[in-house]
Amino acid sequence: MRVLIATITAGGGHLQAAAALQEAWLQAHPHDVVERLDLLTLFSPLHKKIYSDGYVKLIAHAPELWGMVFTKMDNPKLVQKLARWKKAIGSNSSRKFARFVKQFAPDVVLCTHYLPVELLGGLRKKWPAAPPLTVSIVTDFEAHALWMEPDVDLYCVAAEETKARLVARGAAAGQVLVTGIPISAKFSAPIDTAAVRKHYGLRDDLPILLVLSGGFGMGPVAQILAALDRIERPFQTLVVAGRNEQLRRDLAAQDRRHPTHVLGFVTNMHELMAVADLLVTKPGGLTTSEALAMGKPLFILNPIPGQEAANSDFLLQRGAASKVNSVDDLPFQLDQLLGSKKLAAMARAAKALGRPAAAADICRAVTEFHLKA
Repeated sequence: MRVLIATITAGGGHLQAAAALQEAWLQAHPHDVVERLDLLTLFSPLHKKIYSDGYVKLIAHAPELWGMVFTKMDNPKLVQKLARWKKAIGSNSSRKFARFVKQFAPDVVLCTHYLPVELLGGLRKKWPAAPPLTVSIVTDFEAHALWMEPDVDLYCVAAEETKARLVARGAAAGQVLVTGIPISAKFSAPIDTAAVRKHYGLRDDLPILLVLSGGFGMGPVAQILAALDRIERPFQTLVVAGRNEQLRRDLAAQDRRHPTHVLGFVTNMHELMAVADLLVTKPGGLTTSEALAMGKPLFILNPIPGQEAANSDFLLQRGAASKVNSVDDLPFQLDQLLGSKKLAAMARAAKALGRPAAAADICRAVTEFHLKA
């Protein structure tokens, strides 16, 4: 079988989901041809900068504006009108994508971003033979209208609530599978936590907070660490500054009340999560899914309006997270939470929600669906 995994650089989660699917597919079908495509590589330099940098800057500097756009666009009829308009005028990048897909001739296309879902819809009627099976893999706990396209054959979603929204908006129930969000197999592999603690010089007698900034290092990490200094209860902190090297250097140069280890971009997030008692993070779909797979509760600070707010609501309703809307409220709430029975209950709720085998489950479901088609 020939499998195309189509995604785009718009935050790190879509790329991570694509990588997890490629890993899982080749594990199950090592002789299949699997290609992973970042659509950003097909964009012109200007288009690429606007799409990638524009998104990052918008959510960093004008999150309320992003939330307004997100809400306005969450309308299936409006999305379909815009899609028809874009198909009519076309674009150089969409034509490049069409050529790539036709040359690769996939049997299946797995989409971990909504843009390839939309572009494939425009190609369906032009396909010379039987079109490939198109799978929309929603990487948040709420399915925005942008993920929907009439020509999608199968939706793979995070939870029953996600499925219910798609069905309410017209998707056939048999086309929507609750699989979880695909994450790497290493988040379910055995981990020597004692060795990880020793490597980072972590104490065994203190709880560990894992503070995450996201892959681009955009979160209010400096403010969070300043707030943590106001907590008297003893604990230790691991901080991941992502690709923001300036942030890492600035944080590492500062003295802290509590033992603090500042890291840059890491490839062993599974190990860091394994030793953590609580994650202080933005609730992106992939980070959240990784944490749930490992049974780790989350402490959420001021989620970005849009998909993060929706993910936050899901976690709070299920008891796997706690949230504050201001850094000023963080010291008191964290001090109350650390070592409490509520923290242990949150960890149990997180574990119950986790779907560590989501990537493998998606690959198996898609294979079975393709054989029946």
